[in-house]
Amino acid sequence: MVTAGITLASCSKEENGDDFEFVVEKFGDYQVLRYPVLGWDSLPGQQKEFIYYLSQAAIQGRDILFDQNYKHNLTIRRTLEAIYNNYKGDREDADFKALEEYMKMVWFNNGIHNDNSSDKFYPALTEEAYVKLLSEVPDAALPMNKGENREIFTLRTSTIIFDKTFETKRVNQAEGEDLIKTSACNYYGDGVTQAEVEEFYDAMKDPEDKTPVSYGLNSKLVKEDGLVKEKIYKIGGMYGEALEKIVYWLEKAEKVADTDHQKQTLAYLIDYYKTGDLKTFDDFNISWVKDLESHTDFVNGFTETYGDPLGLKASWESVVNFKNDAATGRTETISDNAQWFEDHSPIDDKFKKKEVKGVTAKVITVAMLAGDCYPSTPIGINLPNADWIRKDHGSKSVTIENITYAYDRASAGSGMLDEFVYSKDEKERAKKYGFMTHNLMVDMHECLGHGSGQLMPGVTGDELKAYGATIEETRADLFSIYYLGDPKMVELGLLPDDEAYKAEYEGYIRNGMMLQLNRVKPGKKIEQTHMRNRQLIASWVYEHGKDDKVVEKKVKDGKTYFVVNDHRQMRALLGQLLKEIQRIKSTGDYEAGKALVEKYAVKVDPKLHEEVLARYEALDLASHKGFINPKFVPVMEGGKIVDVQLDYTEGYTEQMLRYSKENSHLPNYN
Repeated sequence: MVTAGITLASCSKEENGDDFEFVVEKFGDYQVLRYPVLGWDSLPGQQKEFIYYLSQAAIQGRDILFDQNYKHNLTIRRTLEAIYNNYKGDREDADFKALEEYMKMVWFNNGIHNDNSSDKFYPALTEEAYVKLLSEVPDAALPMNKGENREIFTLRTSTIIFDKTFETKRVNQAEGEDLIKTSACNYYGDGVTQAEVEEFYDAMKDPEDKTPVSYGLNSKLVKEDGLVKEKIYKIGGMYGEALEKIVYWLEKAEKVADTDHQKQTLAYLIDYYKTGDLKTFDDFNISWVKDLESHTDFVNGFTETYGDPLGLKASWESVVNFKNDAATGRTETISDNAQWFEDHSPIDDKFKKKEVKGVTAKVITVAMLAGDCYPSTPIGINLPNADWIRKDHGSKSVTIENITYAYDRASAGSGMLDEFVYSKDEKERAKKYGFMTHNLMVDMHECLGHGSGQLMPGVTGDELKAYGATIEETRADLFSIYYLGDPKMVELGLLPDDEAYKAEYEGYIRNGMMLQLNRVKPGKKIEQTHMRNRQLIASWVYEHGKDDKVVEKKVKDGKTYFVVNDHRQMRALLGQLLKEIQRIKSTGDYEAGKALVEKYAVKVDPKLHEEVLARYEALDLASHKGFINPKFVPVMEGGKIVDVQLDYTEGYTEQMLRYSKENSHLPNYN
């Protein structure tokens, strides 16, 4: 078997896909997987050392994300871990097992709210049982605030965990509500309103500034003495205790970086963490996007804004990786033809870039996931996010193929295709082409989709507000799947024949209309950005192709299927929608963007939803999947690292407790 350009039979036993244990454990509706770091043993010693230092910098930011997600997360996580570590009774007791499962869910979601729905979830034990378990923990082991006694602490944590009216939504995006006051995320202080946030940052912006910083990206906005002000994330400021540790390891990495350019890039990042200066962050991004020579690479910082209902403030994340040279050939082909794709896009000419700059892409092997990329991780990344940097300096895109490979291998034999695919031909296409076409779709999404098009003069990119992230992800997906059906893909050797693209078209409709509903609780709307964008595209295509039955809803043996009857006509519809989505993005048409999202992306058919949940339950499949990291074991000689080995034997609970013990530096800010 060959994957990611590496013959698995030539890898070490630990990396060999046929022997590798991909599934770590399953609890509730969650499955924890392991990914192989393919090609690790062939890396030079200096690159292993560099990756090791970057991996240590990555895990130091774990507490930051927990706190950003919700101000009480660190307290709850530490309380649950204290009960687990100090419990002396029967560890098979039903109440203890329920608390253990809740703790695992908190780890998985980086807090007490679901990562997809952002709804608070609850343990399967009573509040009385929790209080009893808590009573057995010594005071010294509990994360009590200064001056707080056990009684108050018990009442406080019980309310946070069990009260179904208390801060139940991490990110609220409901139309017509104050999205700041009704969201429990910790990017804004108590009493701050949506109107105050928008007024605060609007006052900072200069419409004539062609290179604006990402206002508010690395701060918490609070109200003190009636005045709204920022608390900046930096050493000496908010999260300084963790950022000091991150910088310690980044400075070690800087000394063994691949190139002088990469050393300078790290120097910018270190300075940014020390000062919190967003102009320095732009310097870092420009330097990072121009680094095309380094074999190893990283993401480290306050990056994506999905966790903020207004899309301003960024969560902390990190990915450490190295280039998969063999598989990168396809992304280089895409990058080399970026101008052709831009020129032939179905969007209006005025929204096209006349000259596509600096679009680069590669396939990577991830060696470490952290922050908002852990345990649940993206399979592709495109950065930087600032529109003006993309336009003037370009962007870098990656497809994380050892992650997509792990997903594919872990799902083998799950019964998904048998359950949700309508015909034999569709199933055969999925088996033959599915892995290939989905990876290519991710390549196109990250490399060209996000980097395509341009804003009109005077448009800053913030006009779409809470709908901006969904519109942007919709745009990138549309660009990629539209071109997947273009004959150019076969001409360039990216697809083997004219049949292959059909597998992705069918899979996209299947997922957007049905499969992803498994991650939505009964009676709820779709909240997560990427899920919204997939349903928007699938449901729009279904509705607009109804008369011609481009996509047809069929029922067989009492089960619903969505079948693509005309793949070419579906591609034409994708082009129509892409044209409108790009217009909305380029002109900042808030009302049109809002109308599309609210009509197609949010609402769930309750009858279909109930059916999907029942069919998933019958298959005993987890709807939430995430990964644990390999353990890095440095080999020392004379006080120096001479090799780094990977240990794949660590379990989920072991890893989470180790990270909490060794890499937890923040106080309980609440």
